Amino acid sequence: MSTDHNGPARPPETHLSAGEVTNLPAMGERLLADARSATSGRAARTVVALPGLRVTLIALASGSELAEHEAPNAATLTCLTGEVTLDTTDRTWPLGQGDIVAIPDQRHSLTAETDAAVLLTVRPA
Repeated sequence: MSTDHNGPARPPETHLSAGEVTNLPAMGERLLADARSATSGRAARTVVALPGLRVTLIALASGSELAEHEAPNAATLTCLTGEVTLDTTDRTWPLGQGDIVAIPDQRHSLTAETDAAVLLTVRPA
């Protein structure tokens, strides 16, 4: 079993296997450092990729955004740190640490109000 509590980051091309453990806050801090230095203000890493399940940790520097895009098949967004806003044409969801929302089946965008790390959980089509 692999544990990533304060050790080096796993290579970006690898994902956790069944039974492996990682520390999301520590990984989120490393990704936030990458996001702050990226021109896009974003960094992401797929943490789990299993049949029928994909979990991606996304770090966003304050003020950065994921521009409007189509909704995945079925997905949730969990705010681990900071504050983000999920927007559709019909509604806005402010999310803070510990908040979770089922992503509506429509085009949406995500904006970081502060430095933030979010966990996107998707059931691929």
